[in-house]
Amino acid sequence: SPRSEGHVMSRVHTLNPTPQTVHWGHFDASIASVLEIDSGDTVIIDTVSGGRGEITDDRWFRPEHLKIVNEVKQTLGPHILTGPVSVRGALPGDTLEIQIESIELTEDWGWNIIRPLKGALPERFSKLSRRIIPIDRQAGVARLPWGVDVPLQPFFGIIGVAPPPHYGRVSSIEPREYGGNIDCKEFTPGTSLFLPIFVPGGHVSVGDGHAVQGDGEVCLTALETCLRGRFRIVLHRDELSFPRAITPTHYITLGMNVDLDDAASQALNLMVDWLVELKAWDPEEAYVFCSLACDLHVTQLVDGNKGIHAMVSRQVLGL
Repeated sequence: SPRSEGHVMSRVHTLNPTPQTVHWGHFDASIASVLEIDSGDTVIIDTVSGGRGEITDDRWFRPEHLKIVNEVKQTLGPHILTGPVSVRGALPGDTLEIQIESIELTEDWGWNIIRPLKGALPERFSKLSRRIIPIDRQAGVARLPWGVDVPLQPFFGIIGVAPPPHYGRVSSIEPREYGGNIDCKEFTPGTSLFLPIFVPGGHVSVGDGHAVQGDGEVCLTALETCLRGRFRIVLHRDELSFPRAITPTHYITLGMNVDLDDAASQALNLMVDWLVELKAWDPEEAYVFCSLACDLHVTQLVDGNKGIHAMVSRQVLGL
């Protein structure tokens, strides 16, 4: 089990989106933290989603969202990220556990966009197409105007730490070893996401709220929306090579690569390694087990580095 560092008197912090507390479209190790916490503290992080490239009528923006759109420069990617949050004492080589305690929808609408030359079927759907889709928070559905209600399953597409400093400024689009735009719909409340640390403090940023998304996120975007999340962040003095997660029902490893086969191999290799660690099986036993009881899902096909997540039932493992 991981060795954690916490303290008795944990605190609850709130971080709201303002021009001073967001960065738009990129990760960068040089971005200064906007909040410092102790291991074991809880942070309520509010996020907004979309700019004028996606939402063409300013009336959709609440005042703080509009202020960000007017004052913050978008660089490289489309995602407005709240943070970074630094954890006191966290060092490169350590691991941060992001415990997702709750996720709250804060708007009655979401947006979806198809961009030329993007998405899983760029040749067939080659024209710019933007739409606002109503969200019925009370009923828990998105109401598509062509007559179907889609049940909501909100989650954050992006939870990430600062990248290795030598990367410089990188787009928020591609998920990598520091997490970022993972877009895994399994990261619902009750999930712990484990991320390796590359800079002192770790520097956690959150955004890219999704009201609902299918595995693949095939047209480029999910039902993008504004979300508020409650996260408990715990520092572990353990080294981790790549993000992984424990949900209420599954152990999940992640693969990310421009080639989907390579992403699948990465996720599977990491799951085999984790099973060896968890169960003291030899690698061949873990490999056979995966062929019987591990499901490989396409996380997303549209973020440059495509994603595969490998899932093993906690009930089957007895963990």
